Amino acid sequence: MRNFKIFITSLLGILLMAACETQSPFGGPVYDFDGNLAIDRVKIDDFLRTAQIDSLYRVHDPSGVVIIVQEEGTGGKPASGMLVYSNYTGKLLNGVVFDTNREDVARENNVYDPSRTYRIFQFTLGTSETIQGFNIGFRQMKSGSKGVLIIPSPWAYRDSSTIPGVPANSVLMFEVEFLGMD
Repeated sequence: MRNFKIFITSLLGILLMAACETQSPFGGPVYDFDGNLAIDRVKIDDFLRTAQIDSLYRVHDPSGVVIIVQEEGTGGKPASGMLVYSNYTGKLLNGVVFDTNREDVARENNVYDPSRTYRIFQFTLGTSETIQGFNIGFRQMKSGSKGVLIIPSPWAYRDSSTIPGVPANSVLMFEVEFLGMD
């Protein structure tokens, strides 16, 4: 009987310790979306205080994404389900280019991949075809606009370390040209 009580007490202790850890269904800790967003907002505010980015105006979306419009387009704003066409150059906040859909920019910044086809980037707004920061940012832009999207890590690649040139939890900056939409 004494051994049974020790067994039950030990089992309850293990279950209580396991219950205290926040786990995902896949066995790891749950991503701290709000915590990372709060950290990134401070990084973005610090960056924008000193960044010299020309702009007509800036939109500080409640999501944390910042849309810096440099050239206003004459078209309308896209809605969910619309196909968006764009050129982009992705950078870290230190200015290092990690991705682009333009071959000339890729070559200039030593990120050229000869196995890749460089062409106009297209995605359906409101889907998971691209990072969520693009869905948020392009909703705020008119077709034909040029600008910069500053995207907190929760709306980009989160804590993934599998994207070449992008450390986990990186705030990203995309120079974008909104070419059109269908």
